[in-house]
Amino acid sequence: MERGLYDEDHEAFRAVVRTFVKREVEPCLQKWEEERLVDRALWRAASRQGLIGLAVPEEYGGGGQGDIRFRAVMMEELAAVGAASVQLGISLTEDIAMPYFLELATAQQKRRWLPGLAAGELISAIAMTEPDAGSDLRGMRTTAVRDGDHWLINGAKTFITNGFQADVVIVAARTDPAAGSHGISLFVVEAGTPGFSRGRKLEKIGLHGQDTAELFFHDARVPVDHLLGQEGSGLRHLMERLPRERLSIAMGAQAAAEAAFAWTLDYVKQRKAFGRPVAAFQSTAFTLAELRTALDVSQAYLDRAMLALNGGTLTAQDAAKAKWWATDLQHRVTDRGVQLHGGYGYMTEYPIARAFVDSRVQSIYGGTNEIMKEIISRQLIDG
Repeated sequence: MERGLYDEDHEAFRAVVRTFVKREVEPCLQKWEEERLVDRALWRAASRQGLIGLAVPEEYGGGGQGDIRFRAVMMEELAAVGAASVQLGISLTEDIAMPYFLELATAQQKRRWLPGLAAGELISAIAMTEPDAGSDLRGMRTTAVRDGDHWLINGAKTFITNGFQADVVIVAARTDPAAGSHGISLFVVEAGTPGFSRGRKLEKIGLHGQDTAELFFHDARVPVDHLLGQEGSGLRHLMERLPRERLSIAMGAQAAAEAAFAWTLDYVKQRKAFGRPVAAFQSTAFTLAELRTALDVSQAYLDRAMLALNGGTLTAQDAAKAKWWATDLQHRVTDRGVQLHGGYGYMTEYPIARAFVDSRVQSIYGGTNEIMKEIISRQLIDG
């Protein structure tokens, strides 16, 4: 079935991305997995090809193009080669952190950070999650206290994507402990800030090439003009941008599931058992039919959600639906893919095995899928 989502510009962009992935990404994947880090030079190389900083206005060196479909194209091409760690690192900057800089930053702040982000010279991260506060942002304990022309930030953040090598980190902290959800503010903390340090690169079961770190703040001195958005409105700022983050996760999940399905289909057509291709067995054929149908139906919903985001009408509930559905489907497709590969599906030299462990976190970060269902059901029940 023809999707009709992309036009000639998107397909021209795809050709550039595909060439870039083949030249700059594929040869380095194993190295990055072993080093537990994607070389930051990749961001600079991507910028030279016009692949990042897409939504940054041209006056700051970006592409001036906010159409999220271009991001979908890049996700699809990275997923096709199993570059899940690369996809997550770039998505963190482009889809999750960038909207905060574009929509909340002052003119001075934009001049300070947007050119570097667009050029791939600055890698960004966003620090919300804490050791004792995951999906429940209201439970955060990190504080920021005004001290003359600085804020002193104290606390710890964990599971921070790009955290180990980020140059700018958006940090959520309590500026008024007595104000509850109205006492949280956002700050941009730069690498080298006194009192800001990083812990070890966290050991994960998947996404080995993606640096995930603990961040620590001990009287970290942040200039007052690094406050991002309005003081006390940090939670609202976060909530307003979570729909895009969750749609981005859903898009990545869909792209990864499509890649896993393609690898599996190719394998069962070639692999023989009892004298005939594995694909010829009815149980295999029916599994493939079920997965193909689920992928097509899921993609139709995501296509609609992308157009809604472009039009400014994507709701928190619809983004939550996309996130939990697509990530659950990704689990199902990769799990069945491993099964249909047989023993080889358990071998890490096969992309389906890596995809299986890489996919597990998708239903956890960005708000667990249980939280997504809470968001959806709350609207249904409370109206």
